[in-house]
Formats: sequence, structure tokens, C-alpha cells
Amino acid sequence: MRILWLLIGVLALALGVIGIVTPILPTVPFLILAAFGFSKSSERLHNWIISHPRLGPPIMAWRERGAISPWAKRLSTGSMLASVLLALAIGLDYRVIALQATAMAAAALFIWTRPDA
Repeated sequence: MRILWLLIGVLALALGVIGIVTPILPTVPFLILAAFGFSKSSERLHNWIISHPRLGPPIMAWRERGAISPWAKRLSTGSMLASVLLALAIGLDYRVIALQATAMAAAALFIWTRPDA
């Protein structure tokens, strides 16, 4: 089971790092998942990720206060809005767009009700 958690941690870390440079892919949720996976599989990697000067602070803000930085809130909201606008632009069925917009509105509501990091 430790190997599975380690693989989850490594995959989540890779996706989180890709998310740093890709505005559509979220970073912090993957880093939180990586920290969780490492906590179940490797104390050394867990300590490394939570003490990392760039990766650690958002993980610890979430862990300690459920907090998300204002920058991350704006970026995630903008990405969600862009994806709905893209769906409209490519002419997806309006029922699909309505479902997508509803899910994204719920996600945005959750994000904006979290404290600022």
C-alpha cells in the first residue's frame, strides 16, 4: 500500500509542478494530494514538500486554516470562466454548458468562502 501512496504522491507532485506554469491545471490541490500521499508513504518526502520554500506554504495554509491565497482564487475563477466561455465558443450543447457552469459556480463559491492565505 505504501508504494501506491508513493506513486500517488509523485504523480500529484508532477501535476502540481506542471500546474505552476499551466494556468488551466490547478497547482495547490495536487500539492495537497502529494503531501497526503507522501505522509502515507515517505516521511522524508513529506517533510521535504511541506518545508519546501515554494511548495510548502500553500500546503500548510490549507492544512492549518483551510486558506487559499487571493491570487489562486482569482486564477482559478478566471480559468473556470475561460473554460465556460470556450465551451460557448465551440458550440457545445447548452445543457452541457449549463451543467458545466453550475459545477464551476459551486467550485468558485467554495473557493471564495475559504479564508485568504
